[in-house]
Amino acid sequence: MWSFDDIAGGVSKGSLRVYRSSLHASGGVTFFMASKDEEKFIGCIGEPILRPGHQVGELKGQPIYVGPLSHENAVTIRRRLPWTAPRTLGLATSFGFGDRLGLATPGHIRSVRGSGLAPIFAQQSIREMTRTQRTPDEVMDAATWGVLQEGWTDGFGSDGDHLQKPEDIDYTLASGFTLFTIDPGAHVENAADTDDAATLQAKSAKVDLATLDASVADLTARYVGKVIDLGGTKINFDQPALMRAIVKYGNAIAHTVKMYRHLASVAKTPFELEVSVDETASPTTPGEHYFFANELKRCGVKWVSMAPRFIGRFEKGVDYIGDTDAFAKSFAEHVAVMKAIGPYKMSIHSGSDKFSIYPIVAQLAGPYVHVKTAGTSWLEAVRAIGTIDPALFKQVLDFAHERYETDKASYHVSADASKVPHGAELSDAAAPSVLDGFDGRQLLHVTFGSILTAKKPDGSSLFRDRILSALRRDEETHYDVLQRHLGRHVQPFVKGK
Repeated sequence: MWSFDDIAGGVSKGSLRVYRSSLHASGGVTFFMASKDEEKFIGCIGEPILRPGHQVGELKGQPIYVGPLSHENAVTIRRRLPWTAPRTLGLATSFGFGDRLGLATPGHIRSVRGSGLAPIFAQQSIREMTRTQRTPDEVMDAATWGVLQEGWTDGFGSDGDHLQKPEDIDYTLASGFTLFTIDPGAHVENAADTDDAATLQAKSAKVDLATLDASVADLTARYVGKVIDLGGTKINFDQPALMRAIVKYGNAIAHTVKMYRHLASVAKTPFELEVSVDETASPTTPGEHYFFANELKRCGVKWVSMAPRFIGRFEKGVDYIGDTDAFAKSFAEHVAVMKAIGPYKMSIHSGSDKFSIYPIVAQLAGPYVHVKTAGTSWLEAVRAIGTIDPALFKQVLDFAHERYETDKASYHVSADASKVPHGAELSDAAAPSVLDGFDGRQLLHVTFGSILTAKKPDGSSLFRDRILSALRRDEETHYDVLQRHLGRHVQPFVKGK
């Protein structure tokens, strides 16, 4: 393989900046990534395989070609350098890094390198893709380019997050995603927690128990009167508790079974499943967790991680809100269920910035943990904008103030926008400090979709292009901010800590 100095000297006399960590050879071809101004390129020596590609130099008689970071070239790179494609991760302790801008993967890699955790670099929900106007191919390709740029050869996963319909599975599967997070939250009956016996009986008739090949009588015989000893935790279903579990989660279990069967029927490559009911109003009791997981297992569903709705508040972009001692007691019971039926990983959704409970989760669940973050990387990108282009930051902040009341409707947040300064009240040096406060973080978190899709009267982007330009112009500031902040997330889960 050619050396870094050889290639750097051969690309049009240094007009392209080559990323040292990106040099890798395969099948007689040396690949590398390079940049010029704010644009990045994929390069190769030995074979003109890029589409389109053009020669930018020569190295000892060998032409040097570069091409765009296109989807076609990403597919080629994943084929020639398999470690730039995602894979299944199994039960390895894992960490999900959502990237809403397509620029964060190098910073994510720097935060997880040396930790021993298995990372997921391509992670985005259908809701996020809609709000950011991105496709699964774009999410996957951004991860590939970041992995190549940093020379990350240790493997990574990809998560089609919060999938609710079979079409969502098809959409992400076609782009090579390996983990599919099923979100049956729309099928959870939260009112079951307070329904009386007559109401529960009536509602149970509308539960899709046929998909589970069961009836209320079958389930009664299976659970009622049985003491389930999980070591330090015992679960004892009486008839009212079982009826609440059936009504609350029966349709959600049936929906998950249908989604799993669809995935298994169409997937041609290895895949993994996560089950998530975290975005619901009512916490999942340990007994309901047992019922949900046990019925999935009985129906032949195989999953690698599960996200119950834990007690307390997991609001976006801020620390856990609630009694941490009560959380620890409840979480220990959920871990006991997981170990009895699994093991599988306890998945912590809305996991961004939950620093007060990370040590609890790491201690109680051991290696069986998956933490999922997304919004915090967006927020730290905005923090970087505050350093790189304070004027742009202030404009974004003022726009977020205008959008907050509308955009918060689909999120569990409690920020008071009146506590967040407007742009005119901030000095340039103080701009990034808005991201240090609870209210500022949530204000800028829930408005990300509006910020990224806002248009000028002529139809051009109001903020998106300028945000991307600033972060490309000073990518090291962006990466440093991400590495520092996400590194705090990763450290509690590092083995031996």
